[in-house]
Amino acid sequence: MNPILGWGLAAAAVVGGYFSYGWQGVVLAMSAVVFWLLLQFSRVLRALRTAAGRPMGSIANAVMLQAKLRPGMTLVQILPLTRSLGEKVADEPETFVWTDAGGDRVRVEMRGGRCSAFTLERASVNTAADAPPPA
Repeated sequence: MNPILGWGLAAAAVVGGYFSYGWQGVVLAMSAVVFWLLLQFSRVLRALRTAAGRPMGSIANAVMLQAKLRPGMTLVQILPLTRSLGEKVADEPETFVWTDAGGDRVRVEMRGGRCSAFTLERASVNTAADAPPPA
């Protein structure tokens, strides 16, 4: 949700509460706004608590993560998918990398707090056809 829209709705609730019920309406609207902020804070803490239990930048399956990612997702929406904090590899654009046990990596670029691009980097597989001939 756009923060300007959210704060606009909160202000409209306070103004509407005042015109409908006076100071009691303002108190009710402010209670609803504070409750909403507490819900958002709880959501962020739950995502961080889940991510804190795993090694930084590790995921179960990079291909599955890449399939679930969408442009516009926030980091708070990505953390429950990965269940770990990403390894930060760049500041501009803010870039995080998650790696699975097979060496596959997902690189996520964040601009303005939202996912702008993501790529799957496959690990090179050394098969018998790729191996050098025996000497």
